[in-house]
Amino acid sequence: MKIVVLVKHVPDAQFDRHLNGEGYTTDRDESILSELDEYALEAALQLAEARGGAKAGNQVIALSMGPAGAVNAVKKSLQMGATEGVHLTDSALAGSDAAATSLALAAAVRHLGAVDLVLTGMASTDGETSLVPAQLAERLGLPQVTFASSLTVDGGRLTARRDADTYSETVEAALPAVVSVTDQINEPRYPNFKGIIAAKRKNITTLSLAEIGVDPAQVGHAGSWTTVTAAAERPPRTAGTIITDEGDAGIKLVDFLAAQKLL
Repeated sequence: MKIVVLVKHVPDAQFDRHLNGEGYTTDRDESILSELDEYALEAALQLAEARGGAKAGNQVIALSMGPAGAVNAVKKSLQMGATEGVHLTDSALAGSDAAATSLALAAAVRHLGAVDLVLTGMASTDGETSLVPAQLAERLGLPQVTFASSLTVDGGRLTARRDADTYSETVEAALPAVVSVTDQINEPRYPNFKGIIAAKRKNITTLSLAEIGVDPAQVGHAGSWTTVTAAAERPPRTAGTIITDEGDAGIKLVDFLAAQKLL
């Protein structure tokens, strides 16, 4: 089984986020492997291990698109257990929106040859659009299942459960397919010492746009369907309103809520 997992290098949520340049692109100096992508990677590893792992010919390929630092997301994936990594990097990719990103990733997946499954997280923790999985499936001409909270594969078909607020549904699709998984599907493993050492011997392939047959004009700011025209720093949080109870706190609270149009 050959599984490609999309992994993204995103700003660490414990730090403030900043935008750079005329295109207001995200500053990625303090970045890590997206937490939500770890669930997709764990799902891929479990599927591969259930079929005998790498020794039985199963492949889990971690694919990341981004600048030089994005290779760290691939390295973390290898430490967790992925069999190999692919880093798509090109200066022309800077500023790509979801549409341009899905175009480039689709070309990279095709470059890898026939795959059985493409797994992604439910969203990236920077953009949080959840658009790329569906767009990727459309560009690849594959069935898609989104927001899977459980996933099994039997022969040439997959079965997934999707949980909504008041109901759950079970869906099936033929392989190959594109599946995005939620953070309820599993508990991602931590890289252990053995995995960290083994990752140093695993292969990471670096690809450019030319190697996957993508015109630079199709990606980046030029190829994006959306653009950021303005951005400003978030204003500092105020201290808020303190109501002191002098026998009329209830009235003051109602007046405050009414003024805020919350009543």
